[in-house]
Amino acid sequence: MANTIRIKKRASSGSAGAPSTLAPSELAFNENTGDLKLYYGYGDNGSGEASSVIAVGGSGAFFNKTDTRTANTILSGPTTGSAAAPTFRALVAADLLKLNEFTAPDGAVSLNSQKITGLAAPAADTDAATKGYVDSTSEGLDVKDSCKVATTANITLANTQTVDGVSLAANDRVLVKDQSTANQNGLYKVVDGGSWTRTDDMAAGSSAAGAFTFVEQGSTYADVGFVCSTNKGSDTVASDSLAFTQFSGAASITAGDGLDKSGNTLSLDIKSGSGLQITSTELDLDADLTALAGCQSGAAAALALLTSTEVAILDGATVTTAELNVLDGIPAGLTATELGYVDGVTSAIQTQLDAKLTSSSTVDGGTF
Repeated sequence: MANTIRIKKRASSGSAGAPSTLAPSELAFNENTGDLKLYYGYGDNGSGEASSVIAVGGSGAFFNKTDTRTANTILSGPTTGSAAAPTFRALVAADLLKLNEFTAPDGAVSLNSQKITGLAAPAADTDAATKGYVDSTSEGLDVKDSCKVATTANITLANTQTVDGVSLAANDRVLVKDQSTANQNGLYKVVDGGSWTRTDDMAAGSSAAGAFTFVEQGSTYADVGFVCSTNKGSDTVASDSLAFTQFSGAASITAGDGLDKSGNTLSLDIKSGSGLQITSTELDLDADLTALAGCQSGAAAALALLTSTEVAILDGATVTTAELNVLDGIPAGLTATELGYVDGVTSAIQTQLDAKLTSSSTVDGGTF
């Protein structure tokens, strides 16, 4: 007859849980479907009983490889809160390592033709670059974060203050460009109750040539862009004298006298009757002299109304202003010869003729 080894058990109708006591090295299995664990009497308390009872097997205590699980299910502790016994649950983001928590790779990493998005602006030579950074660099600009204001004169680089009409608060970015000591120029963060600090993107010792920043506010420089115009090699921040030149700022341009502005386009504001006009995008004089009538008066206005034929009649004539006044009212068609007849006449022609006749003059046969 074969040897049979039997161990203690608790029937399925019994309660779940470990036996209250076991002898040292004794085994017991609980058949309650809510338990299904194999227990072992561990140690010896000196009284013929185990020091403790521990679970050593059974599907209720250990992973059963034959049980099926849904996709992305793991055996793990809780996702949040206090520590607890592990259970099978769905995988969550917190279960995964962040990229910076992985061991650094020792070979090339393929991204399978995918993009890396959300990059910060590069600072070190080995940093990855955004498309915006590359585009700006190819244009010859090193684009920095915008500044709240730009200085208009030498200032004390400390504490909160008002610059270009704007009250500054702690951590506001400021383009400092007008210092008497020009190596103090650059980008700063405001410190409330202390000296201002240079910004990380234009730190002391860095190169400033081609650095571009946009100014957001200010009575003088709102919506204006500036670029560091100091040449490469003489552009070390905090050591070399730095100069900043306005690079953009259409919003700061206003139309003066004689100009109109529409968006970014300036044009001439031509007065009606001034004799000026735009022809094929170019400024020229109106060939019709009558256009000048609106800005003339008196004899000048009369001249402005002359036609080209009438002007031609005057060509070569030597007459005074007083003589020209006599022409007022003479009908059109006057020739150059006829115009010569009035040379020297300074008043109405009839008055001149009357003056040539004496009271005793007689007319004889049509002569006198």
